[in-house]
Amino acid sequence: MAKTGGPKIMRKAGPILLRWELAVFVPAIALAGLWFGAEALILVAATALSVAWVTRPLPAPTDGMLHHAHDGATALPLRAEAMTIMDALVQEATQSARGTTCLVIGLDEPQILARQINHHEFDHVMRCVVERLRGALRDSDRIARLEGARLAILLKPTPRADLESMIQLSVRLQSAVEAPLSIAARTITVSCHIGFCMMSRTPDQTGAAMLDAAETAADEARRNGPSGIRAYSPEVQKTAHTRSALSSEIAGALENGDVVAFFQPQLSTDTGAVSGMQAVPRWMHRQRGVLLETEILPAIDSERLRVRLAEVMLFQSFHALREWDRAGIVLGAVSLPVSPDLMANPKMADRLRWEFDRFEITPGRMRLVLPQNVMAQIDEEVIAHNLMACAEMGCGIELAGFGLGPTSVSSIRRSAAQRLRIHRSFVARVDCDPEQQRLMAAIISMAEGLGLETLAEGVGTLGEHAMLSQLGCNHVQGKAIATPMPLEEIHDWATRHRAKLDATPQINRKPGR
Repeated sequence: MAKTGGPKIMRKAGPILLRWELAVFVPAIALAGLWFGAEALILVAATALSVAWVTRPLPAPTDGMLHHAHDGATALPLRAEAMTIMDALVQEATQSARGTTCLVIGLDEPQILARQINHHEFDHVMRCVVERLRGALRDSDRIARLEGARLAILLKPTPRADLESMIQLSVRLQSAVEAPLSIAARTITVSCHIGFCMMSRTPDQTGAAMLDAAETAADEARRNGPSGIRAYSPEVQKTAHTRSALSSEIAGALENGDVVAFFQPQLSTDTGAVSGMQAVPRWMHRQRGVLLETEILPAIDSERLRVRLAEVMLFQSFHALREWDRAGIVLGAVSLPVSPDLMANPKMADRLRWEFDRFEITPGRMRLVLPQNVMAQIDEEVIAHNLMACAEMGCGIELAGFGLGPTSVSSIRRSAAQRLRIHRSFVARVDCDPEQQRLMAAIISMAEGLGLETLAEGVGTLGEHAMLSQLGCNHVQGKAIATPMPLEEIHDWATRHRAKLDATPQINRKPGR
């Protein structure tokens, strides 16, 4: 024992004593012994040992003692710690016979917001959102940062955690987040979706299960449009599983005629008359009813069927134009979105010319809507050739989502576009937000300078419609005018709209008359 004790002590004391910081004490100890004797030497040596012990290197924490990482932008705990916190809240709620809830809040279309502002400004937006949420929550409630622009809210157990109170809380949180933000002398308006899972409905009494369920509900809220709110339920989970099965059904749906074109009217702000129609796909599903683009396009993309979808939509658009001609109603041209896959097809222009001849439709009755991902590839030879051929043929060209991407004036000219489609993010609240009005006025002025018409997408209220008309936007489209409808309903809607226009006193907007 005596033989092994010394080495063990040295192994433990070595890291404490053999440090360069203690070298400063060696001269002091020697001088103390020389000048003042053994007592001073012992006193200084004891001081050195005390300092060595207090400043000793501590062992690294074990895995069970490691602290969770936090988000650099918001200083919030991340997903791993959120699940741990939720686990503790579930246990506390079980022991106290109370209830708890996990909510997931996400910004709608964060990728668009990220293109409008820089990285630091985006982080500032997230910090502002967190502060607003804290102001609407109790001090005991917790917030965590999930991936991207999503946050988890973990509620302290409460006696009243029923569905009605959670919906009211969600509306309150949503109102707090969606109030205008001032970022770098600019006003930014965001919208958010919310999904939540109550402890009474969770598939399993664990933090991970509640967080997963809340995210499933949030995904469903996001798919149902801006500012959606959804509560988790077995039906929501079933919908999520069903959606993953749509990919295997989409090819058959396209061939069997289950994917059909609905048409959304566009109005002229000068006359109020119908100036065109937007073709949008709808899936007439036998079990799930009418499915929207948010459910169709992911299935289409997973099976790489964009070109086939465009062919189906093109055929039905030509059929609609011919039916309207036979009925004697004038509804303008049909706007049809195109994908990069379609525009990269070397035979695209020839196929389009053949379809015009087959249906006896003039090319000017069709407008090709170019999304940002097509504009990003406008320098590619095949796409540039197809655009030029379509423009020479007489087709209209529209640029979608203007203001969101890095579209240059030179690329606009190369596209031979006649109309800019202004994204709904610039349209929202334009009637009550001066910053939105200035942005819209600048876009419209630039378009006029380039000789282009403008169309505002996603017009949701009559107030937005009126303000856009005052600002000089040429055309409007959105639910405030009409939602997409099947071909058989267009005639009746057009007749009612015509009667409404005839009954409205006309104000001459042209100067000098």
